[in-house]
Amino acid sequence: MLGYLLAALIGLALGTLGGGGSILTVPVFVYVLGIEPKLAIAMSLPVVGMAAAIGVISHWRAGNVRLRTAGIFGAVAMVGSYAGARASVWFSARAQLLILGTVMIAAAFSMLRNAARDEPPPTADGAAHPALLLTVGLGVGLLTGLIGIGGGFLIVPALVILGRVPMKAAVGTSLLVIALNAASGYLGHHGQGSVPWGFMLRFTAVAIVGILAGTALVHHIPTRQLKRAFAALLVIIGVLVLWQNRTQL
Repeated sequence: MLGYLLAALIGLALGTLGGGGSILTVPVFVYVLGIEPKLAIAMSLPVVGMAAAIGVISHWRAGNVRLRTAGIFGAVAMVGSYAGARASVWFSARAQLLILGTVMIAAAFSMLRNAARDEPPPTADGAAHPALLLTVGLGVGLLTGLIGIGGGFLIVPALVILGRVPMKAAVGTSLLVIALNAASGYLGHHGQGSVPWGFMLRFTAVAIVGILAGTALVHHIPTRQLKRAFAALLVIIGVLVLWQNRTQL
């Protein structure tokens, strides 16, 4: 029951913040449900992907999905995600969790910066930087495959600052990229463990209910305060993950 309640919290965060909530999936699987870390990372990807795909629908209806940008950025990210998943066999579970803890803290600080302003500032010359944008896409993909995160906290600022995509469109486009990324990463993990699909589908269904509730509540909740509170939660969990896995790689 606690696992399902946390699934609802993950979905609520995704629905209200547009990203970030999925980074909690692996810690919930490992530390609450007692799932082995490598399997938890593989299991997190269908959850992240299906939840993101549901989120894309409302953004698509609102015209906030840039298909061309998602196609280009997503293609590079998918290559990175598959490569990261295949390379994960060379990392110990402890090393993967250490990387996850570090990324969680980085995500928290990114969210805090974003909470201080409504939209990241444009680049100095106002020009797009496609090469750098694609480099970020590759890096996000590698992290997705390696540690099972969606990466929205990196994708959205990259699309806004480097790709000159408006914030609302960046959020919708980011969700499509995450869905593609997660699918590619799961294919890379295929054969590395047996996934309990019955539980996975139930967990994802609860998360989707949370997303729908968050989407309905988003206009009634002070987003900046919510981002600050969620960032603090990420810092606490990230520090705990690093502390528990500090002894060796």
